[in-house]
Amino acid sequence: NPLSHFREASWDEALELAAKRLKSIMKKSPGKPLAGFGCAKGSNEEAYLFQKLIRTGFNNNNVDHCTRMCHASSVTALMEAIGTGAVTAPVSEVKNADVAIVIGARPTQNHPVAATFMKNAIKNNGLKLIIMDPREQDLSRIATKHLKFKPGKDVALLNAILNVIVYEGLVDRQYIEKNTEGYLDLKKHVKDFTPEEMAPICGIPEDEIRETARLFGNAKSAMIFWGMGISQHIHGTDNSRCLIALALTTGNVGRPGTGLHPLRGQNNVQGASDVGLIPMVFPDYQPISIPENVKFFENYWNTKLDPNPGLTVVEIMESIYEKKIKGLYVMGENPAMSDPNANHAREALARLDTLIVQDIFLTETAYLADIVLPASAFPEKNGTFTNTDRRVQMGRKAVDPPGEAKQDWWIIQELAKRIGLDWNYNGPDEIYDELRNCMDSIKNISWERLVREDAVTYPCDGEDKPGNEVIFGEGFPTKSKKGRLVPANLISPAEVPNKNYPLVLTTGRLLEHWHTGSMTMRSKILNNIEPEPYVHISRSDMKSYDFEQNELVTLRTRRGKIEVKVRFDKMIPEGMVFMPFCFENAPANLLTNQALDPDGKIPELKYCAAKIEKISA
Repeated sequence: NPLSHFREASWDEALELAAKRLKSIMKKSPGKPLAGFGCAKGSNEEAYLFQKLIRTGFNNNNVDHCTRMCHASSVTALMEAIGTGAVTAPVSEVKNADVAIVIGARPTQNHPVAATFMKNAIKNNGLKLIIMDPREQDLSRIATKHLKFKPGKDVALLNAILNVIVYEGLVDRQYIEKNTEGYLDLKKHVKDFTPEEMAPICGIPEDEIRETARLFGNAKSAMIFWGMGISQHIHGTDNSRCLIALALTTGNVGRPGTGLHPLRGQNNVQGASDVGLIPMVFPDYQPISIPENVKFFENYWNTKLDPNPGLTVVEIMESIYEKKIKGLYVMGENPAMSDPNANHAREALARLDTLIVQDIFLTETAYLADIVLPASAFPEKNGTFTNTDRRVQMGRKAVDPPGEAKQDWWIIQELAKRIGLDWNYNGPDEIYDELRNCMDSIKNISWERLVREDAVTYPCDGEDKPGNEVIFGEGFPTKSKKGRLVPANLISPAEVPNKNYPLVLTTGRLLEHWHTGSMTMRSKILNNIEPEPYVHISRSDMKSYDFEQNELVTLRTRRGKIEVKVRFDKMIPEGMVFMPFCFENAPANLLTNQALDPDGKIPELKYCAAKIEKISA
């Protein structure tokens, strides 16, 4: 019962108290004592306002959102290589591809619409699908190949494939010369990554590596799709660098049936990133480290700005734990469930002087809050959303928010006013006009056009021109107009199995339950299908541990333990266990490792050492 710990308050009282506490922290505390976690499920307008509030009201860049836990390393590698963090072609373009790689992703569970495009391309167009993942999946049955490599050995496998493509002459020399830089360094680097040398490291036979490289290298058109199995590692940026190199060396960008596509998870994680809900960039990925960008936004927002990049999600949590950050504003995020080493994250949240949570449900994070602000869900608001294909879509209000719940943009603005900002937006259309005028990527997509057309893909060449689905046929948005090839080294996971922790724990989502379950767990139908948590384990490990199906066991890592039922899973390889992180009564992220990728600052949620034990009678 929430009322056992909270009491109801009027909107004026709650907002006045929130503002008073935030202003008090800013006045009394040194450094940058405030931070904010924005939301990838809200609209572009809400995400834009949220990051603007942190930068202009909290006076720092300590603002981030769940992209840090999803594709931060992918965006880092893409920005470094081709000057943008967005996909180069939509999922639907797979219909024109001869070959497609899906690596570190399980589309039928996490991206079922994308999976449908892939299935149709196989059935109707003869697509040859290559799956690369330690675990089998539904698409494995219709794939041309499934390379079940050893967990954490992505770079070994991908560099070996690059070795074959480079030294067997499968590269597109004309494309490389015209559109890339760094090829000779890459060629020299991958020379030693022969299939013979890498096979024992990645666990894929050398002949299979060569066949896969030839299949991809000889394709007239090929696409690469990847998910968090690539990004959520301390070498996640290196994993993405290898995939980008595969596409660029073979000329598989900028033409029909080609492209690089990190599959986005949350419904607006692309849009939230585009509008600047990231600590090191302004809207449209304009780096804060470049003084001209700071000057532009100081003029645009008519205020002084912090010229230094802010902290990322895990860094913010660590700073809270160390009591350097004392106030946190969270909109639509649930770090008490989604952050790695969740016991540590929860203890950090409990140390805050003030925690303000804005959400549609009382989440695990809201349990720890001082002030909870009831917000609006997707069908209760007007606003724009940008999906994984770069498609800006108009969302239209269908129902009113329940009770006294308010529109998110209104809540953000009312809080901004109370801490001293002169904001007077009358609706999301005015906010969109402001964000559009500082973002070249969507400058030709007006609010009126979206009302008229419902959805438009960016970039557009004119206000009356259609969006460009496949991009970068004429070069990249970099200084040289060329894509940069960046070599990747072998890096071991931060924590590897040993005799005390002999298993690899990986985590992820289920088809039935999304992310931390704050919404899907409230669905009776979905709960009837998947009502309780399980740890998934291979048949051979079930036998060696003498487990029975549904037996209650202890799953343990160096950070904590949970008791959970065990389930045989034919898709799991020996030595690995899988745990969904959506269940409140067995939160997998109590166990995961917060070690960070040094470039993308994403935690290694996909790999840590674990052990599993019988519970003594």
